[in-house]
Amino acid sequence: MATVILERAGAENIVLLPHDAYYKDLSLLPKAQRDLVNFDHPDSLETDLMVKHLSALRNWQAVDIPVYDFSRHARTEQRIHLEPQPIILVEGILVFAESQLRELFDVKIFVDTPPDIRFIRRLQRDMVERGRTIESVIRQYETTVRPMHLEFVEPSKRHADVIIPEGGLNTVAMDMVVARIESQLLQNIDQGDNDA
Repeated sequence: MATVILERAGAENIVLLPHDAYYKDLSLLPKAQRDLVNFDHPDSLETDLMVKHLSALRNWQAVDIPVYDFSRHARTEQRIHLEPQPIILVEGILVFAESQLRELFDVKIFVDTPPDIRFIRRLQRDMVERGRTIESVIRQYETTVRPMHLEFVEPSKRHADVIIPEGGLNTVAMDMVVARIESQLLQNIDQGDNDA
């Protein structure tokens, strides 16, 4: 969904802040221990740092966000520099489970994707991008992904202002989201003209 929004509303006006960038650095743990961490629990993310970065972006301050290597379960030395923009798009399945993040959102959109589609996407992504085996993806899905979805993600949608069924493939909903962003951008331009 974030990609569709960036393409349609204009990436030059939007900064994307992915929650996935904020997984805690586990590089000091042996690989066997890293493999046992529940990455689908909110505690696996350094949300305090994300809150700090989101607050800075809201105050028109640039930030350097971490880059996480999912194949090693560790942060890299690299950082991504983000300049503030009129629209901040925060992405992540656990963002509504964190009250300190929710308080910073103007509009909360929950993308409700069917379980089979979620699993297929995860399987494809984890095998192609993260070098995982089918067996390891299935094991992780059964032991942490599904239980944590039921405990944290599914209940968190009650905090959403808008729930989009059928994921990013819902063109009517996507049209509404993009129209809202474009309206906000026009309002920002008009306010800027009045300030000059």
